[in-house]
Amino acid sequence: MSYLLTTVKNKCENLKLIDIDINFKKCVKGYHLINSSAINETMWEDINALVFTYSGIEVYSKSDGSHSPGMDINCSLGRISNKSAKYSNNKKSIDISSYRLTTVCSEKKCGNPIEIIEEINKRKNFDYYSFIVRDETSSSENINYDWLLIPSNYLVLDPSSYTWEPTIGKRGKNKDTQVGWHTNEIDGCKMSITFSMSSQLWIHIEMTEEIKKFIIASVEVSNKPIYNYIDILEKLTK
Repeated sequence: MSYLLTTVKNKCENLKLIDIDINFKKCVKGYHLINSSAINETMWEDINALVFTYSGIEVYSKSDGSHSPGMDINCSLGRISNKSAKYSNNKKSIDISSYRLTTVCSEKKCGNPIEIIEEINKRKNFDYYSFIVRDETSSSENINYDWLLIPSNYLVLDPSSYTWEPTIGKRGKNKDTQVGWHTNEIDGCKMSITFSMSSQLWIHIEMTEEIKKFIIASVEVSNKPIYNYIDILEKLTK
């Protein structure tokens, strides 16, 4: 179990740490009883809220799939931002998509690092990132999920931790023209913005041993459903 759970337990008096792991496994397995597709960001919000509720963490509100940036779940643990991702490079890294920053940087107005950092942090109205990260095996019959709960001000997730530099185009019409922003690396982690992609912020996270400490639950499931919605209805209404 992650050392972060000590903080979680201190904030939630009735929480049993083992419940989080058990209920995460139950929810993910339950989802895949009727779904073959991997858990996406919208579905993760609902599953995460259910895990919290069954684990003794009171959920005050959810965004219910809203595309507004920032907090998705408000609960007794704190304010949560839900993200989903897929492992890359043999489970060595993940890439998280975040805010669109066209208000402070774009092809027409490149902006500057101070404005970009201020805008990112202004939208960060939550205490924790809640990542569900999947690893789909080559056979495509099983999916492995890890759940990471990371403080939103953690070093590699804080834009002010990095040095921001212009990204210059190397070919075609954008050659020698600024096409975005990128940062230096901290323990393999970095951030980037590409103007042609709606100036969306991307966070690259290297799965170092330090980052792995934030994994609070894991599960392997089959993505071959054994029920469908009609089956469920018929079983429950007999």
